[in-house]
Amino acid sequence: MTRRRRDWLLFTGWALTGAGYLLALLSILSIGIFILPVPLIGTFVLATRHDAQRGLPGLVSSASLPLFLLTYLNRHGPGTYCSTSAHGGSCTEGLLDPRILLAVGALVLAGGVTLFLVMQRRTAIGSAPLRSP
Repeated sequence: MTRRRRDWLLFTGWALTGAGYLLALLSILSIGIFILPVPLIGTFVLATRHDAQRGLPGLVSSASLPLFLLTYLNRHGPGTYCSTSAHGGSCTEGLLDPRILLAVGALVLAGGVTLFLVMQRRTAIGSAPLRSP
């Protein structure tokens, strides 16, 4: 496996691990305690890998996943949204603007990816052979 592909896998692993921690934290009053072992195992598995720190910017990008979930849940907001079914209808009030949530989520995701790419470039420059004149 190439180093570049391995680095992206580490980035993705750290992003999913961070998302697991966030999900456990956000749902701590219900199922969070049952979710927490999954990111803990993910942390152990990733931290014991050689050069695992190269994928750590994935933790930054993981903060975008709850924002994307909130964007989806508020996709009909802001304002009142009514739906009907065979058994009746219901109306809900969307309080959050999904466009703002989507923009913030995209910025956080892009920030983590940018940090990852900058670290990759610095690592590639630092490991490049020196040319003699």
